[in-house]
Amino acid sequence: MPASTQGGRRWVPQAGGERRRRAAGTLVTGPEPSPSAPAERRTRTRSDNFRTGGPFFVLPGGTRTPNPLESRVRSAMRIKVGYFRTRSLRRRLDRCAREVFGWQKLRPSQLAAMSAVMEGRDTIVVMPTGAGKSAVYQVPGVLLEGPTVVVSPLIALQRDQVANLARIEGSGASAVNSAQRARDNEAVWERVREGRLDFLFVSPEQLAKDEVVEQIAAAAPALMVVDEAHCVSSWGYDFRPDYLSLGRVRERIGRPPLLALTASAAAPVRADIVERLGMRDAHEVVAGFDRRNITLEVVRHRENTGKRRWVVERAAAEAKPGIVYAGTRRESEEYARELAALGFDSAAYHAGLSAAERSRTHDRFRDGELDVVVATSAFGMGIDKPNIRFVLHASVPGSLDSYYQEIGRAGRDGEPSTAILAYRPEDLGVQRFRTGAHPDPEVLGSLVDTVREHGGPVTATVLRERTGLSQTPLTSMLHLLEEAGAVTTHKRGVRAVPGARRDECVGEAMRIASARVDLERSRVEMMRAYAETNGCRRRHMLGYFGESLAEGDCAGCDNCARTQELRESPARTGDILSGTGPEPQESVAADGLFPPGTRVGHSTWGEGEVMSEEGDRVTVLFASVGYRTLSLPAVKARGLLTPVPPAATRG
Repeated sequence: MPASTQGGRRWVPQAGGERRRRAAGTLVTGPEPSPSAPAERRTRTRSDNFRTGGPFFVLPGGTRTPNPLESRVRSAMRIKVGYFRTRSLRRRLDRCAREVFGWQKLRPSQLAAMSAVMEGRDTIVVMPTGAGKSAVYQVPGVLLEGPTVVVSPLIALQRDQVANLARIEGSGASAVNSAQRARDNEAVWERVREGRLDFLFVSPEQLAKDEVVEQIAAAAPALMVVDEAHCVSSWGYDFRPDYLSLGRVRERIGRPPLLALTASAAAPVRADIVERLGMRDAHEVVAGFDRRNITLEVVRHRENTGKRRWVVERAAAEAKPGIVYAGTRRESEEYARELAALGFDSAAYHAGLSAAERSRTHDRFRDGELDVVVATSAFGMGIDKPNIRFVLHASVPGSLDSYYQEIGRAGRDGEPSTAILAYRPEDLGVQRFRTGAHPDPEVLGSLVDTVREHGGPVTATVLRERTGLSQTPLTSMLHLLEEAGAVTTHKRGVRAVPGARRDECVGEAMRIASARVDLERSRVEMMRAYAETNGCRRRHMLGYFGESLAEGDCAGCDNCARTQELRESPARTGDILSGTGPEPQESVAADGLFPPGTRVGHSTWGEGEVMSEEGDRVTVLFASVGYRTLSLPAVKARGLLTPVPPAATRG
């Protein structure tokens, strides 16, 4: 990188030391110093360097002299935050991104989110996969004093992020997780205690341990990041009870600013994330859900044997690399074998394989050694590869949320990619079955009794021993009972709420659980509607997330492409009229009665939020029953929906 001049002295990036000092550079008058020259340079704080270029100049021979810019910039730090948001702060962010990470330009949405983080604001960010969510914490993590704690649900994803940061010379990033040996985790904690770690990756399960929380608190973290933040919301498609404790963890580690990241969260889910994580005056950055470089396609099948054969042939024909999502572990292995028999480097990936096998497949795919990975959803959040050209679903997912997340692995480099769904209506039965699990009220009641009998706070370990429940169902039931008002969670364990009526609390917990089942089943129906629509698939998908497509159709899905072909080939209209061609979509103009985001009431289902109004249909997300799509003519004729005044809405 060429040197620049400032006040008669050359400015050059440092060759060695930590990356934050390389980004700031060192003011020198002679040749660039070697990494081992002045020891003082390697012990300065990141604020000394990034805000001023260092408190001194390094003269030939290692002599230091005060930096005349230091006092002026220190004084500037006391002026209004708004000035730094619009001028100096954004320049620092751009400079760090360029010189540390090699990113020539940050997107406006990234800059907006980073600026809010740097100002100490709680921030929730919704960006499509591939839009640079990780950068939102990586750049501030370099600039802020103290480590950045990143809560990430998958070890594979943690490993990817640590590896990416390790490519930056001198990067201080490590993870603490159950896949590592105890001595390796202890070595990470030693780096934390010595202040040599900029980024610490942990899972929610690790944060359930008091000793982990205490060590993080002692390090005084500058920022807490919750990745895949939709997992904290019971409205979210991938609700994980372990995420519910993160708000309390944040309080215990000193309440640093919190950054919540997700690729798919509609407005009600975002509101739930903010509430459950205890975010205050949260700044919201929504970059949009539309991935125009991904072509959407659905191919309908009548019987399973033909569908399986078609999946293999289509995966073989697509540009590589790609991912095939299978419904079961057995199918993933069978598809992988059949593709390998055709000469493609392919491998299966699912939770039934050993950690070593999964890690090897993950790394080979990331490094370009595999053409195709055939995976269950276990591969969803754990891959960070920019040039995936296709994602093919051999079985229909349980929701548009998970489908959007998984197809978002394609085309992260911005190049054309394809998302194909092999759709067989009978496959939806499996998804409906998976959503039907309710907790046993007798087990819930017994759990309340066990907590009460203990008197004081009781730990999860004791509860597992006394109830025989494994960790996952125990955690889920405890959070249900906490929502129902039967128990509260404290640092030392779970405590019964004095005066709470056992049977009433169990009944309320069952009602909450039933509402979640209804929500999941409604998501399956929205997935069916996407697969079976004759209209624009992109419009349908965006509407599900509460976002509208600009006027006209997308020209980037199979239905729109077919419509365009019909317009350009009048001779084919005879096929349609005779019933042998694809049925055209009848377009009914929406009158905008219920724009996305409108709060409405229904006589049976209660309050909800309008997600989309398309043609003669309106889709509403109700708290009690999930997604419902209603006929607009019926809504108007019978007054099925009534707007809820803003003052009556929550929060």
